[in-house]
Formats: sequence, structure tokens, C-alpha cells
Amino acid sequence: MNHDVPGDEPAAAPTAEKAEAQESEHTEAAPDAESAEVDEEPLSELECAQREATENRDNYLRVAAELENLRKRGARELENARKYGLERLAQALLPVRDSLQAGVAAADDSDAADNTDVESLREGKRATLRLLDAALEQAGVAEFDPEGEPFDPARHEAMTMQPSATAEPNTVLTVIQKGYLIHDRLLRPARVIVSKAPAAEGDD
Repeated sequence: MNHDVPGDEPAAAPTAEKAEAQESEHTEAAPDAESAEVDEEPLSELECAQREATENRDNYLRVAAELENLRKRGARELENARKYGLERLAQALLPVRDSLQAGVAAADDSDAADNTDVESLREGKRATLRLLDAALEQAGVAEFDPEGEPFDPARHEAMTMQPSATAEPNTVLTVIQKGYLIHDRLLRPARVIVSKAPAAEGDD
């Protein structure tokens, strides 16, 4: 005689509906994981694109700066060529001017100043000197006379030194030959006599 004991029945097998539900959960979880992996790839590509864009921008700015520097240097060289292109010609003309000046000065000091021929010659030299000065000025050449100024070895050429009780040492006492500039560049230094302190009494 069989007696059925309550609670000892074997567990019921999973139904088909439960199995389908479990499979559906697994199926839905898998795409979520794949979606996470796919999302990471576009983010990495975006970062690469941003980095590349930054590098391209930096390269562009560097090239633009180099081109601007080249443009400025070319403009400076062109300006220097314009300003100083006549430097050698001006240097060659300065002795001519010196000679004309000396001739005019000699004619002014001549005893024959009342002579018509001498006066005509003197006026001709003055006219030539004025034309030459105008041409030099147009080329940017300017004369300077440093008498009474402190001696500047960059602009003055000391021919000799002379004791002076009135001037400070290293002062230009006399200008033997005036100096010239072409724009802001020295064309010819001024030849000068420079002061020095007088010898003390009792010195040989």
C-alpha cells in the first residue's frame, strides 16, 4: 500500500515559457555589451580627429609666422637697399665736396676778390657746391660738426690730443674735417682734436 507524503513530490520542470524568458534576457544583455564596445570606438576616433585638427592648426600658425617673418625681413632688406644703395657713391663724392669747399674758402680769402674773373670762378664753385649738397641731401646724406661735444669713438676719429684748462677731458676741441651720416649710418667719421687734462705743475 503506497502512502504519498506531502511535500516529497519532485520539483516541476521549468515550463517552456520560463525558458523562453531566460533566453530573452540573455539575448537582450548581449547587445547591451556590444553597444558599449561600439560606443567606445567613435569616442576614440573623435579624440584622434581633434588631436589631428590641433596639430594642423599649430602647423598652419607656425608656417604663417615664418611667412610673416620672411615678408618683414624682405621689406627691411628692400628698405635698406633703397636707403643705403648710394652709400659708395656718396663716399666717392665727399672728397669732391671737400675740394669745392676749400676752393670757395680760398677764393673768399684771396686778395683778388674784386677781380671779375675770380668772382665768376668763385660763384661757379658755389653753385656747383649747392647742387652737390642738394643731391647728397636727397640721398639722405647729412653733415655733422661735433665741436664741443664729448669724444665718441664710434663717430669721431681723433687726430691728436691737446691739453686744455677750460674744456673737460675727452671733449672735441677742433674739427679738422666734418663727419657725414647717410640716414642713421655713419658714412665718414669726423676728424677731430680732443682735449686732455693739462699737465700738473712740476711735471716734465
